[in-house]
Amino acid sequence: MAKKSSIEKNNRRKRMVLRDASKRQALKDIVMNKETSIEERFDATLKLAKLPRNGAKIRIRNRCELSGRSRGFYRKFKLSRIWLRTLAGSGELPGVTKGSW
Repeated sequence: MAKKSSIEKNNRRKRMVLRDASKRQALKDIVMNKETSIEERFDATLKLAKLPRNGAKIRIRNRCELSGRSRGFYRKFKLSRIWLRTLAGSGELPGVTKGSW
């Protein structure tokens, strides 16, 4: 099990991303638009830099829903490799069978 502080920090980042998404996107659109003046683009860049870093989508870490483990994560199931193997072996994941040949 991951530290509760790490899990909570990641949850806080997710909330910040949802809160700041529209602001960030509006500023990024201004920065990327080549038709706006250089001054406006520069001001938008400065405003974007003042926003909290944890509000960026890239800062979110994929974590296992059951254990909070961040490594060996399968996106399709939102589980770590350990829990995926445990649940698949006991037949609790629909559509997943043990490989045999």
